[in-house]
Amino acid sequence: MAKRLGVAASGSAEVSQTAVEILKAGGNAFDAVLGALCTASIAEPLLVSLGGGGFLLGLPEGGKPTVFDFFCQTPERRRADPELDFYPIVADFGTATQEFHIGMGSIAVPGVVAGIFEAHRALGRMPIGEIVTPAIELARSGVTIDAFHHYILRILRPIMEATPESFALYRSPANACDLISEGELLCNPEAADALEALIAEGPDLFYRGEWAARLAADSRDGGGHLTLEDLAHYRVEQREPVVFRHRGARCAINPPPSPGGSLVAFALGVMADWEPAGDDWGSTDHVLNVLRGMRAASVARHEYSMEAGLEFHKMRELLGEETIRQWQKGLRLHSLFSRGTTHISVADAQGNIASLTASNGEGCSYLLPGTGIMLNNMLGEEDLNPGGFNRWKKGVRLASMMSPAVVEKPDGTRFALGSGGSNRIRSAITQVLVNLLDYQMTPEQAVAAPRFHLEGDMLSIEPGFDSAAFEAMESSAPCTHTWPEKNLFFGGVHTVSVKHGGIFDGAGDPRRGGAVAYA
Repeated sequence: MAKRLGVAASGSAEVSQTAVEILKAGGNAFDAVLGALCTASIAEPLLVSLGGGGFLLGLPEGGKPTVFDFFCQTPERRRADPELDFYPIVADFGTATQEFHIGMGSIAVPGVVAGIFEAHRALGRMPIGEIVTPAIELARSGVTIDAFHHYILRILRPIMEATPESFALYRSPANACDLISEGELLCNPEAADALEALIAEGPDLFYRGEWAARLAADSRDGGGHLTLEDLAHYRVEQREPVVFRHRGARCAINPPPSPGGSLVAFALGVMADWEPAGDDWGSTDHVLNVLRGMRAASVARHEYSMEAGLEFHKMRELLGEETIRQWQKGLRLHSLFSRGTTHISVADAQGNIASLTASNGEGCSYLLPGTGIMLNNMLGEEDLNPGGFNRWKKGVRLASMMSPAVVEKPDGTRFALGSGGSNRIRSAITQVLVNLLDYQMTPEQAVAAPRFHLEGDMLSIEPGFDSAAFEAMESSAPCTHTWPEKNLFFGGVHTVSVKHGGIFDGAGDPRRGGAVAYA
């Protein structure tokens, strides 16, 4: 650790480097994280896009934390099923497969473009053109496909091959019949032109102008739900985060209607009656306590009917002292049982903290003509549509497990963290917070430690736990699956910290190609 201007952690070296370049040029953490998001749309195009959605949790020095909700919205009308371009593909993760739905009928109203401009207006310091420039330059010069993104590309191959336009974008420069491979250069000059157009014309280009008209016409003619009215009516929402305490630290996390942050707070609340003092990380009691927190959050999600979102009064009830005490009594130790997303964390020398999580789902395969921008497939995500596809409530913000968070310890140390990973987000964030606050780990130690995840009756476990802890977990769950190595299935928690005096630290999660950079 050293005294510096700031630190950034993300899923890509180019993204983290963009953030620190902006800090060095005089921008603050919010300029840096928004510029990094633009670069992520070029460097991590299979995870995030200007055609997707996300959340920014910003904590200005001396101010209150605020969430900018620019996640995707359901359309205001639902098209009849026989008219829809909506169909399944199977993604092969190697050890498991998962079905996703793509096509024009899977596109929800995107929020990333609106979110960048609105958050910059409220919190930024540098001109918007300066923070977007690194992304423009990278789109033209190209980004080298690394092993992680090559792996993701192979998983999502059916999506990239579903339309001529998406295949053309991801086609290998050496083999016109195959997708791009590790070590090859991915260029997207149309995206560079698109970013320049956004700088010149602002977000209206996307929501009311030429692009909006083009997207609405393609949706109408190609079997989608989106209309001009859907795009014109989209608004970024500013929300107060869920604020709670754990081990004396003040934590702020993504609020309702998205349930992920509240479930993390609830899990930690249930776990708080167990004291880690004198008990090593990875002990039997440690893993069983985390497991009971996961179990509580999993059950509460269904008991409080959070699948379509979480109401504020239900959140207050869930996090009330009496509710947590009752769950603690019911889930004592040893008696537990009868996907495409990226995150960026930035801290600056003024004490500002930014935590941003964004996603394009897996992408729908449709590219907005002339822009190099693939639209999202949020209406085709089973996790976001648990009641069944094409049954969504019209004109509402989709619920998400995304949980960007900021933490302030009693000694003044601040953390920003978040994760990708669909339903695994809440368990990844919970475990890293336990590592940071219960066990006083460094960001690198906290992120690198092995994880587990409970989904229904299935407990998935990474290697690295000792035999006693593993046996305790195995005997506490009806079904277990041990992964052969650490995997992106368990999230990608990119974390930064700043102490008084400008001492920065950070960690990019190796499970998702993580990279940390200092200014």
